[in-house]
Amino acid sequence: MTAGTIDLGSFTFGCGESIPSLEVAYETYGEFSGSNAVLVCHALTGSAHVARRPEREDDRSATDRSTAGQARAWWGDTVGPGKAVDTTEYFVVCANVPGSCYGTTGPASESPETGEPYGSDFPPVTVGDWTRAQRRLLDELGVGRLHAVVGGSVGGMNALEWVRRYPDDVDLVAPIAAAPRLDAQCLALDAVARRAITTDPDWNGGDYYGDERPAPDDGLALARQLGHIMYLSKASMSEKFGRRSAGREASEERFPPDPAADFFPYRDVESYLDYNATTFVGRFDANSYCYLTRAMDDFDLASGYDSVADALAAFDGEALVMSFEADWHFTVDQSAAIAAGFRETDTPVAHHVVDSSHGHDAFLVEPEHVNPPLRDFLADGVSGRAVTDTAAGSDDGEHAAPVHSSLFGE
Repeated sequence: MTAGTIDLGSFTFGCGESIPSLEVAYETYGEFSGSNAVLVCHALTGSAHVARRPEREDDRSATDRSTAGQARAWWGDTVGPGKAVDTTEYFVVCANVPGSCYGTTGPASESPETGEPYGSDFPPVTVGDWTRAQRRLLDELGVGRLHAVVGGSVGGMNALEWVRRYPDDVDLVAPIAAAPRLDAQCLALDAVARRAITTDPDWNGGDYYGDERPAPDDGLALARQLGHIMYLSKASMSEKFGRRSAGREASEERFPPDPAADFFPYRDVESYLDYNATTFVGRFDANSYCYLTRAMDDFDLASGYDSVADALAAFDGEALVMSFEADWHFTVDQSAAIAAGFRETDTPVAHHVVDSSHGHDAFLVEPEHVNPPLRDFLADGVSGRAVTDTAAGSDDGEHAAPVHSSLFGE
């Protein structure tokens, strides 16, 4: 494993604004042979720390700067020696995206021109900016054509942007639990999450950095709680929490304190949300959360093209689209639209639908479902033994998808 930061020099964002220096934090795993590079694109609040350290299989206690403040490799059950993305076979690269706060330049970074954190003066970022930064990073690492680009959630959008922007640079692409664009419901929920941050009394227009100034932690905590509700399904929340009380001891840590706590129960589901919110504000930046959710909201695979198929037309590799039945955040139907776009261009593609009740987070927490098709796809393309086209559709070319659960009803 190699962890580092590369200064790419001046960088002009899609909005037209520039910064004099873009530093990109990255990690690599395995040995590069010239044709075995796999780029893994992280999800919204992920980092470059995708796999566990070879010398420490359990990476949960690693909290030094080399892990970008994340205690656990975010896809350690899928990327590593002998795993689906096998680091003894592939040269794996993962880079933290511009606008984040895990080592790559973002709002919390110091501006070389002012000596102060950028804050709200940092340029708006897009998924296209992430992709261009990754391309420049790979150039610095001596990596040209990629064997594969793999990503989950907004990382899957990042992977799709690769085959739209650099179709000649990729052999295989695997967008997992992704979509060609967000629907109105998810756009609305992201907007509420950002407003929780920007209405925090400590927001200060996004310029809250400094030892004497408090950060908008309460707003960020609420935004993260809303995110966790989006990532789980109705069925999985019922199974995990039900209506159980968390008990009096747990209620002492509730956020925010409740004056009626002695009368009304503090439930398991509340305790889960409060715990995750508390740990999240200790490792993430509120500005970055706003910047990255806006980049996700803005992404539209067909933007500037006549259709999704038109956007993918120049790609001549193979694609694995993977979705999960209970994922209401990025639905099976949305993944089917991606697969249909590939099919319209005669790109070999499989849409692998996983029978899972977990929700959007399934791609992170159910490696037993993700790893077999992904492993075989990286080895043999869509002809891989475990790669099944479970949403291939009917003879008339329409691509059906299973009915999926919704957080708001079955």
